Amino acid sequence: MLSMALAALDSTVVSTAVPQIVGDLGGFSVFSWLFSGYLLAVTVTLPVYGKLSDTFGRKPVLVAGAALFLLGSLLCALAWNMGALIAFRIVQGLGGGALQGTVQTLAADLYPLKERPKIQSKLSTVWAVSAVAGPGLGGVLAAYADWRWIFLINLPIGAVALWLIVRHLHEPQRQSPSPDDTPPARARGASRTARVARARARVDWAGALAVFACGGVLLTALVQGGVAWPWLSGPSLALFGAGLALAGLVVVIERRAAEPIIPGWVWRRRTIAAVNLALGALGLLMVAPTVFLPTYAQSVLGLEPVTAGFVLSVWTLSWPLSAALSQHVYRRIGFRDTALLGIGAATLILLAFPFLPYPGEAWQPALLMLLLGGALGLFQLPLLIGVQSTVGWSERGTTTASVLFCRQTGQTIGASVFGAVANGVLAARLGGAGDLDSVTRALAAGTAPGAVRDAVASAVHAVYLGAACAAALAFLVLLCVAPRRFPVLKD
Repeated sequence: MLSMALAALDSTVVSTAVPQIVGDLGGFSVFSWLFSGYLLAVTVTLPVYGKLSDTFGRKPVLVAGAALFLLGSLLCALAWNMGALIAFRIVQGLGGGALQGTVQTLAADLYPLKERPKIQSKLSTVWAVSAVAGPGLGGVLAAYADWRWIFLINLPIGAVALWLIVRHLHEPQRQSPSPDDTPPARARGASRTARVARARARVDWAGALAVFACGGVLLTALVQGGVAWPWLSGPSLALFGAGLALAGLVVVIERRAAEPIIPGWVWRRRTIAAVNLALGALGLLMVAPTVFLPTYAQSVLGLEPVTAGFVLSVWTLSWPLSAALSQHVYRRIGFRDTALLGIGAATLILLAFPFLPYPGEAWQPALLMLLLGGALGLFQLPLLIGVQSTVGWSERGTTTASVLFCRQTGQTIGASVFGAVANGVLAARLGGAGDLDSVTRALAAGTAPGAVRDAVASAVHAVYLGAACAAALAFLVLLCVAPRRFPVLKD
């Protein structure tokens, strides 16, 4: 839980300290890479760490990831200019990928199926509290101490987490093959063979490098497209072309590798493929509330930043609670049908947002967010627990990493796509005058006419309609691809 808090805090804690960081180091034109660089590093390393944890065990990967994260934090605190700080944030992200994926995998390793909802809901609570507290903590440290303490505060927390992991996490010797691959008659004799095989396991370093390069190039194109350069510009087309070429290289390398980083069975098994696609759609739809709701609350409803943050944060109350209670539902109707119930409700809630009165009251979007958190808790956790329960120890890290990778990639794609949607609606309503960033700055400064608020509301409504389409897509994927009963293995 401490490791999870580190990874969650550092995805949000920097946001409110940007003015102080830019004032000290300069580099305003590239400061967005403080977030993008960290996100890219976390996302592209998830599949690599998942495979490494299946090969060498969770503990060495978690210890190495925590150590790398703390090294990145120390280097960030010592940064002398914006370029160095961005580079060290990427180092942090390289460690954060190990923390995020391995902690979720360990939850399934250490707890039987009956107890997993309890521990997973606690991890969800840690993530939610850290995500909400991060901006406030960053602002306080930047205002009353120094922005470098945002990174230095990780060191004592991480040191305690490392000590607990090293001292108390003891992994038993396990068979390397999955239970399906080891005939019962040979299970005892295979144990020693599996230990020797794992000791001699070959790591697909060429595949890892290719996955890292491909993911980094494609995600950079998605993150910077329409922001740093136009979508159809030379840099954007070059990055997408290079990404597709690297994707082809990944396929060639992985098909020839003895122990591929992204094995083909991740997509050949219906259950895992369906969960990957459904949670990718979850990442897509989450962009609407997390990115655009604060803008709506401040620009349309006229709320202060703190109050606008509260409108968003109420879903962190209902999400973990709903996740913890979901076990009582999926034990009766199954993992798939519980997730269908949750994402079906989420679709209706997202569709209701454009029907809110204009300009409306703050409690109205807050109520929808409370309901949305409950619906998504009923959707996400049963899928995560269910898919982890269909694989053995030697495949669980790869499976969990593939699920988290798809969700993170969905968020990155959603930020690009919905940003383009919002700017397109604004351009149509305002006759091509300005984009969402410039309009919201004008509203904050009080220099924009009142009709602009209505245009912002229309833009956010269009984004929520797109999010509802993503939720409907997840519903269809589960209905048509996922088996009604997940093939759960015995603990």
